[in-house]
Amino acid sequence: MIKRLYILVIVQMVCTLGFTQSSPSLPAYKDPSLSIDIRLSDLLSRMTLEEKVGQLLCPLGWEMYEIHGSEVHPSGKFKQLIKERNAGMLWATYRADPWTKKTLANGLNPELAAKAGNALQKYVMENTRLGIPMFLAEEAPHGHMAIGATVFPTGIGMAATWSPELVKEVGRVIAKEIRSQGGHISYGPVLDLTRDSRWSRVEETFGEDPVLSGILGASMVDGLGGGNLSQKYATIATLKHFLAYAVPEGGQNGNYVSVGIRDLHQNFLPPFRKAIDAGALSVMTSYNSIDGIPCTSNHYLLTQLLRNEWKFRGFVVSDLYSIEGIHESHFVAPTKENAAIQSVTAGVDVDLGGDAYTNLCHAVQSGQMDKTVIDTAVCRVLRMKFEMGLFEHPYVDPRIAAKTVRRKEHIELARKIAQSSITLLKNENSILPLSKTINKVAVIGPNADNRYNMLGDYTAPQEDSNVKTVLDGILTKLSPSRVEYVRGCAIRDTTVNEIEQAIEAARRSEVVIVVVGGSSARDFKTSYKETGAAVAEEGSVSDMECGEGFDRASLSLLGRQQELLESLQKTGKPLIVVYIEGRPLEKNWASEYADALLTAYYPGQEGGNAIADVLFGDYNPSGRLPISVPRSVGQIPVYYNKKAPRNHDYVEVSSSPLYSFGYGMSYTTFEYSDLQVVQKSARCFEVSFKVKNTGKYDGEEVSQLYMRDEYASVVQPMEQLKHFERFHLKKGEEKKVTFVLTEEDFFLVNYTLKKVVESGTFQVMIGSSSDDIRLEKSISVE
Repeated sequence: MIKRLYILVIVQMVCTLGFTQSSPSLPAYKDPSLSIDIRLSDLLSRMTLEEKVGQLLCPLGWEMYEIHGSEVHPSGKFKQLIKERNAGMLWATYRADPWTKKTLANGLNPELAAKAGNALQKYVMENTRLGIPMFLAEEAPHGHMAIGATVFPTGIGMAATWSPELVKEVGRVIAKEIRSQGGHISYGPVLDLTRDSRWSRVEETFGEDPVLSGILGASMVDGLGGGNLSQKYATIATLKHFLAYAVPEGGQNGNYVSVGIRDLHQNFLPPFRKAIDAGALSVMTSYNSIDGIPCTSNHYLLTQLLRNEWKFRGFVVSDLYSIEGIHESHFVAPTKENAAIQSVTAGVDVDLGGDAYTNLCHAVQSGQMDKTVIDTAVCRVLRMKFEMGLFEHPYVDPRIAAKTVRRKEHIELARKIAQSSITLLKNENSILPLSKTINKVAVIGPNADNRYNMLGDYTAPQEDSNVKTVLDGILTKLSPSRVEYVRGCAIRDTTVNEIEQAIEAARRSEVVIVVVGGSSARDFKTSYKETGAAVAEEGSVSDMECGEGFDRASLSLLGRQQELLESLQKTGKPLIVVYIEGRPLEKNWASEYADALLTAYYPGQEGGNAIADVLFGDYNPSGRLPISVPRSVGQIPVYYNKKAPRNHDYVEVSSSPLYSFGYGMSYTTFEYSDLQVVQKSARCFEVSFKVKNTGKYDGEEVSQLYMRDEYASVVQPMEQLKHFERFHLKKGEEKKVTFVLTEEDFFLVNYTLKKVVESGTFQVMIGSSSDDIRLEKSISVE
């Protein structure tokens, strides 16, 4: 409290200075020639308590506009919101999906979106006492969740590229599409470490490893602007979800989490720290509690760690209604007002979607909390508005938005990253790539020609022509007369039975390509919670078995999909199985009986073209698993960097995953040799080795460096990824790969929770996956 009072005194002093420097005809906060500190302190001094609290509210945005022909106007609900609550942000204004009931017919295209943003800003600037511009926050985990925007592979697919460069490019496109339409804040990337495939939101994450997640998260943030809000197309990147959200008990979304403090520091926190260091200026809390403390009221995480230790200078936003959840779900606050007090004093600056923070005025006036807490939160939000230049430039050009969103090069990038993500798991007798001279191909399966099942959760409605299915892609390689399509079955609905027709088509073909898996496609029949999470209803036969709220008790294929696979295999025709999925589904049967097996995750709008490129050899598959594929749900949690001791096998099944972290095949082969380790200093080593393409095709390899601390003061992982590099080699070409191990690579969190480097022996392991180590050497660290 003393620290907050000190800050307030300084603010008031700067405020006085500001009055002496500002033009007499212009309030200091509106004078762009003054420093942000002076402008901020001046504005704060002019605001009422109600106006300050209003800046901390971020209501739902899609009801705040009305479309009239080619024009967009503020709705009556928006005008009432501004009058009664002085709201400083809106969330998901441009969002379209079944929950918002915004469709291609009644939603905003990019030009209308820009007009909507302008109309809302104009109303606020001209019809409020101080004219403070609004922040528009938008969902953007794999593309802006708005009509007309580019749809990239979901997070788990992007992670499978193991390419920081490609992920950075995706960030640039997302930022450009959001800012050109008048948005400012992008929700994403999702940095939750996933250790339970039953959890419904695996698809949004970068997988199970802190190093891979951290590097890719930082790359995405870099692409989104890297925290330099003066850039024309920079967004405020919001990291989700703080913290340990992806490891709930029973795989149930939002459930209690039991994770040790050392595990948090060693695994769950580093990805967020790396992304914050890269320029992320917003962090979103998570619905879960950790060791009995709801994450939305966790003072240690949000203030002591994030602010005091990490020096995070951005703002913290609650997940949707998660402040109410302190009262209504976790039952640690007797009232909603108390939940709001707990949350804001813990360090949550912005209330997303709810009305809990409307109680803060009363909380201050009744003496339950000090107004300096409100001032601190408001300053964090307003500073970002000043840094972005919104007071001077609140509007965008709708014509530019129409030309910028989903440009040709954005679509090309969507295809490129989808190609790079596709992971080949089996290729018996090199059946792939297929020849384009093949006479007849049967394309079968519930995901072979289903547009929305390609896209994943947090996707807006799409024009049919925008999304390419596997069938579409194959038809660009072969004439229609050589392709026969049969759906075969549905994802979940057992009443759909076209298996006999599929068998007949298979018998008429030389090879069978069957596309199975899951779906996160929401439809207008789906029921939703207030948070937007789908509700799994008894008797529901929609395809949706993944996506927020759709947790699984098993990982097997649903509906008649397994029956379809087995029936097609019995025809004796070569069987190529492609999984479209949001989580690693069980693949035991396919790994044994399919001739080729691939996973494409949710590959986005260009996924069908990318899959066809791989199947017919126009692209050599190079994706690597960012998450282990279990043999059974009984193994969960199954992840590669478990702490010692080594696992032992179960009675019924091996303890190892079916496919391990980092695994992925190519049409070519790579040979590793000549491992050299040169010590540069006590805690710095240069590790080099050679990789040669020894196969028949040009291709990309992902070399991975793992380490193991042989003896330490606290239990360590048997193996931990430290570095990786993706690179292209022509057939016969050889490359020297070099990694530099620094002090950061040797840190551990000791028994006093301090990051330290302990002397000892470390095993350095080089390979193409966590279970395919080609070269090893021991090094000693002092």
